[in-house]
Amino acid sequence: MSDSKRPDKEAEDVAAPAGSKPKLLSGGNPQIPKGDGDAPVQAYLDAMPDWKRDVGRLLDSIIVDTMPDVQKAVRWNSPFYGVEGGGWFLSFHCFTRYIKVTFLNGSSLSPPPPVDSKHERVRYLHVHEGEELDRAQFARWVKQASEIPGEALF
Repeated sequence: MSDSKRPDKEAEDVAAPAGSKPKLLSGGNPQIPKGDGDAPVQAYLDAMPDWKRDVGRLLDSIIVDTMPDVQKAVRWNSPFYGVEGGGWFLSFHCFTRYIKVTFLNGSSLSPPPPVDSKHERVRYLHVHEGEELDRAQFARWVKQASEIPGEALF
């Protein structure tokens, strides 16, 4: 995988100009500039609206606790998580009524996340307001997904 297509440890400062807030796109998804590292992901999490912000921070926390060396980036207004040299394995995105967690090789996970995709290998987890996230199961999926060669999408 080329350097431009793998998670990178070096962070870029991509924060919005001082005093400005990121624009919220359809469904309340924050518009965050493309960037590598924790800073753009934290900007995304900070800009998530209402209950979604707490869920986003919880997802990020579980991912980091499960994979302390996880690589982060923002692409297509979504945070992505990956393993250096192994590609991206997970992302999430705000929709009006839920957060869609995308496991890029989710069909290989046991048990697979509950929501099918038109892409054979992709599976989703939808997190709705007020739902209790099964933290242990999510952490197991993160661990499994991180061990499967990920997607080199960038």
